[in-house]
Formats: sequence, C-alpha cells, structure tokens
Amino acid sequence: MLLQGKKALILGLANNKSIAYGIAQAFKAQGARLAFNYVGDAIKKRVEPLSAELGGEFTFQLDVSDDAQIAAAADLVREKWGDLDILVHSVAFANREDLSGRFLDTSRDGFHLALDISAYSLTGLCRAFEPLLHEGSSVLCMTYHGSTKVIPGYNVMGVAKAALEASVRYLSYDLGAKGVRVNAISAGPIKTLAASAVSGLKDIFSRVEEHAPLRRNVTTADVGGTATYLASDLANGVTGEIIYVDSGFSQLGI
Repeated sequence: MLLQGKKALILGLANNKSIAYGIAQAFKAQGARLAFNYVGDAIKKRVEPLSAELGGEFTFQLDVSDDAQIAAAADLVREKWGDLDILVHSVAFANREDLSGRFLDTSRDGFHLALDISAYSLTGLCRAFEPLLHEGSSVLCMTYHGSTKVIPGYNVMGVAKAALEASVRYLSYDLGAKGVRVNAISAGPIKTLAASAVSGLKDIFSRVEEHAPLRRNVTTADVGGTATYLASDLANGVTGEIIYVDSGFSQLGI
C-alpha cells in the first residue's frame, strides 16, 4: 500500500460529496491513518459520522481564520501522533454575494475574508505544523483553473486561488530545506457544496463534457488518486507544482 501507516490530517471535510471525502477514501484504501477537523457544532454533526465511516482516529475543532485554534490543533496532533506525514488543505470560503455579478464590486471586507481563509490559511497551517513535518512529509491543497483564467462568477475566489498557488511555490522553497513537499491539485469543476455557491460554474459542467479531451467531468475519486500519488513516496521529487485533474479542459485554446 502506498500510504501504509502514514498519518494524514485532512482539513475541509463537509459531506460525502466533498473533494476532501474523495481524498480520504483514497488515502484509507492505501493504508493511511486519518484525522479530520470541523469548524463548529453544525459541521461537527456531519464530520463525526463520516470520520467513523472512514476509520478516522480523531476529530477536532479548527477554524483556519483563528491562529489560536491552529496552534491548538498542532498541539493536539503532536499529542496524538507525535509527527505528521500528510497535511491536506481543502478549505476555501468567500461571501456568496462576491461570487456573482462583477469582480469589480468586491468589497474590501469580502476580499480580505476570501484571501484569509482560502489562501493565507495554508501559510498559517504550515507554520504551526512545521515542527511536526519531517523529510518525506507532503502538504497538499486544492485550487481551480479560475486562478489563471477568467471564470465568470468565480471572481474573488479566482484571486484567492492565484494567491494560494503562489503560496505553494514559496512554501515549497521554505519547507524544501527539511525535505517537505508542497503541491496543489487544480481539480476540474465538481458538484460540491462549495461549488454550488459559484453561479458561473453551473454551465461549465456541460461544457467540460462536450469539449474536454476526455469528454467527461472529473470525480472526487479522480482527485483522490492524484492526491494519493502526491502524498506517497512515488512523488518524492515533486514539489511546488500545480497539477491539473480536469479531463484536460485547461489545455484547450477555445
């Protein structure tokens, strides 16, 4: 098994349609040990049964916009596991009103919120968990093609994902000195809870099926397979990369 005994912390599990869920399933199938966060009591009620289903060893509260909670999470993981092999950041958020209409109308507060939760949180998490990461550890995050091309309605989230991808490159340099790899997966559109908030994505699913080289949309299992590769020793020489899992749609010129 590719991940036998590896300890994986997966942030952002919301339901069984989440990309985080697909990644967790793939990791479990390859022998990883799992733990999950939740933001509040409402999410906790959904996460705990999923964690039990997936064989998670523990769950804990973590709002990535709160440095104190990030520090407490790192302390808890150190207490439970001692160190960490895999950190998965599958977290993003923007106000719904900023995911429709014009990007031009994004408020200052909305911009700050999207960038804080969707991009800066990766840096904050890596800083807090750095003492637990070791040579061979892998950090993964999720991004989308709207970081480099205009996707109507993706708006401020596209800017946040661009910042996230730049962060991946800089973090890969900083953490590479101790043998820690940092990569991002740019998944094609998937019908998740988060995607439902982006009005402009509704028509893209049919466009992908019609025009992508593979003529289909991707699944959370597709993303989970790539995440498993990046988390495993097979990807020991891969860091600072944005790997597209989108049926080849991003390669089209028209």
